Amino acid sequence: MIKMNFEKVYSTDRKAENCHIGLPLPEGQLYDLSRVAVRNSEKKLVPSASRATGYWKDGSIKWLFTRFEADIPANKGAVYYLDTDSDEAFVFDNGIVFENNVIDNGEIKLYLSTGGKNKIFDHIEYRGVKYDALVSMPMLKDKRGNKYGTVIDDWEIMEHCPLCLNVRGRGSHMLKDKRVFSFEININVFRNKSAFELGYRIINDTDDTLNVESLIIESGKKTTGKARAAAAYSNYRTSFDINEEGGEAYKYVDANMLLFESNEHNSEVFYGTFFGDYTDDDIGVCACVYQAQQNFPKAVRVRNTHTEIMLVPEDIGEVNILSGMAREQKVLFYLHSPDEDMQSINNKTIIYQMPDKPEISPDIFEKSGVFTDVFVHNKNYDMEMYIGAKADEHSRAYGMMYWGDSPDMGYTNQGRGKGKLVWSNNEYDFPHACALQYARTGTRRFLDYVLVNARHWIDVDVCHYSRDPLIYGGQYEHTWDHIGAGNIVCSHEWVEGLLDYYHLSGDIDGLNTAIGIGENILRLLETPMFQRAGETNARETGWAMRSLTALYIETNDEKWLEKCDWIVGHFRQWEERYGLWLSPYTDNTAIRVVFMISVAVGSLMRYYRVRPDADIKRMILRAVDDLCDNARLDNGLFYYKELPSLKRLGNNPLILEALSIAYELTGDKKYIEYGMPTLRYVTSFKPAGVTYAKRIEENSLIQGNMGTKSFAQMMIPVTVFYKYAAELGLL
Repeated sequence: MIKMNFEKVYSTDRKAENCHIGLPLPEGQLYDLSRVAVRNSEKKLVPSASRATGYWKDGSIKWLFTRFEADIPANKGAVYYLDTDSDEAFVFDNGIVFENNVIDNGEIKLYLSTGGKNKIFDHIEYRGVKYDALVSMPMLKDKRGNKYGTVIDDWEIMEHCPLCLNVRGRGSHMLKDKRVFSFEININVFRNKSAFELGYRIINDTDDTLNVESLIIESGKKTTGKARAAAAYSNYRTSFDINEEGGEAYKYVDANMLLFESNEHNSEVFYGTFFGDYTDDDIGVCACVYQAQQNFPKAVRVRNTHTEIMLVPEDIGEVNILSGMAREQKVLFYLHSPDEDMQSINNKTIIYQMPDKPEISPDIFEKSGVFTDVFVHNKNYDMEMYIGAKADEHSRAYGMMYWGDSPDMGYTNQGRGKGKLVWSNNEYDFPHACALQYARTGTRRFLDYVLVNARHWIDVDVCHYSRDPLIYGGQYEHTWDHIGAGNIVCSHEWVEGLLDYYHLSGDIDGLNTAIGIGENILRLLETPMFQRAGETNARETGWAMRSLTALYIETNDEKWLEKCDWIVGHFRQWEERYGLWLSPYTDNTAIRVVFMISVAVGSLMRYYRVRPDADIKRMILRAVDDLCDNARLDNGLFYYKELPSLKRLGNNPLILEALSIAYELTGDKKYIEYGMPTLRYVTSFKPAGVTYAKRIEENSLIQGNMGTKSFAQMMIPVTVFYKYAAELGLL
């Protein structure tokens, strides 16, 4: 049985709390989901439901996603067990029912609208009473004064088990009976809870930028009468605006508020809560915006008839959604009795912002074999602190279209943004690096880094609409305005972090986005520029091979490997042309570029692990041996590039991955010894932390100055090399 620990978080009891976990299993361990159960600390069965999100080639389950209900006591942790060989299963007396577009979770009934305009629900039933207007469709207005209607075409079940139902409605915003911007409505409902989460995702599938003036959801009965109006905002403690006399309550968040507000949290994990609550003599409706501060501008106005949840408030901030972009915002609607006190409501919203999450031992990840071996047993704690601090030091960019990304100041200062910030767009796959750090430490904040950055990547950094098939579905290269240059190239398309996100969160958008990127790569590889032999093609296609290999490992579909032998041929032709992997630089030079050769080695090795081939092994070792013999300076460091004007100290950690690969293939200690000066040099630059003053730029509030690229680039090379160095007693 796999032990799952809940750390001590809240000072209130949580009963039947909806929890989930995604975890990997070794090949051959589990074939039958009916053998999976969850037990409490007394080994008694608790309500649970499991599904597989990935399989090994032999048909056994590689990734398991399990939902369960947990009782977590006030001011204490809790222990639960995931049993993968249970001979008994929990018997449900009730679960979530979905029939004829009606959701019944035991506490509320949601009657979904189909074909109707401007509404999500025909009505909502709570405690036997039907209400017609408790939650409205998001109402969109643009800067030109256009007000858009809506229509939902259909509903699709994304997940359905006794504990949880996720349904997705797809539709369009309408302008004068013309379909314009598409949207998705995602509804999450949990068993026996009088709350549901509504996610609204707008997709700009037009050729023009959408300049949003306002985006508002209304909730409440919309009848005349006297109601308590309450609005709340929290940083450390929650501040309430409450009007008991039929007036209104109001709270907002914008860049200027955050600029002068002190908050010490890792904000991917938690910043605060933000909600409006309408309560009359009959019912209370609380609407809590998920990560509102992080996704500003936001506002809530509660009147004596209803609440206005302003996902984009009018006249506060600016939100521009460029062609091809998407963005999802989430709101929890909690229906409650009129006599529930405000602190109880507040507690529920805070838990929504930072839910209880179980932790498992890193041994589970290591034994499964799903990840690169970054698991160090004889740890050096200076190295451990360095790696963790590098993950933490990334800057945070607050704002609806920016949260989950950070500007790269190196690229920006080079002028690549034409005077604007250059956004990282998760270059080098920051979510994957964080997933590895989470796997090897079990530390929660690294998991939340994955969830936040991958969701931004899925929405903003991937093209959801284009007339050009070479752009559609692809991941944009780092640029201004996230997609400003419009470049989608093989060398800047990653998928591993998206796949990690899918398995850890259960959100199938991660898998679908990764597959879409892979399809884009295959289309790019068919273009004329990749039909010519040469070193540039090999470098570009080498990066592509990383993603194609990862998709093959994920899906076991041979189509992802069909191009890889062809790519290996590019590497052979590159070597044959120069005798080595040299790169043309000036008109009359062909030089060693340590960084590029290391990229080539890393790409080939990923394919070699899937399809071992003696010729590939020899080619890798020839390249690494050449660097060791010819690209090292007297001080033991590798140079940057092989020209008198460029033979400065190399500080790119990717050479450490190339050396680790050579050691993996040969067991020869010399490769690790050659890399020790580089390891010491790279890790001598201590992470600075998020120490720079907050500043407002381009509708975003930015805290810190270090982009996500630094950790994404160094995590695997430094950690794997450090693992080998520790095993050899070189630290």
